Amino acid sequence: MDSGTLRSLCLRLPGAFEDFPFGPDASVIKIAPSASAGSNVEFKMFALFRAAKTPLSVNLKCDPALAEQLRAAHPEITPGYHMNKKHWNTVDCTGGLSEQTIADLIEDSYDLVVASLPRPQREALGWTGLVERG
Repeated sequence: MDSGTLRSLCLRLPGAFEDFPFGPDASVIKIAPSASAGSNVEFKMFALFRAAKTPLSVNLKCDPALAEQLRAAHPEITPGYHMNKKHWNTVDCTGGLSEQTIADLIEDSYDLVVASLPRPQREALGWTGLVERG
């Protein structure tokens, strides 16, 4: 998978936008609910990657119990690099995992973060509890 595909998989989710708070090399994908969500809108990260870094990898939020299972089953998934290792995984995107598996992990990360937003923000995103998988 290349960085353009990774970026597209992240940005296709409702309210997702790219930000660069750590400089031009670190792409941070956050969730931005619409203005109808109220004045105290939170922008929360669900993916972080460096597009120019080889090999390409992405940090994704994950349920702690599932994170341990994924790490045990897939050598391409390791504890989150420079992140809270209980809640974040680093996923190698260079071929060991299918594009669909990486897309599912991205959607799981998105769902975890959206679930933590206040109800008005979740509703503004049209989130019903799960991203529909195509």
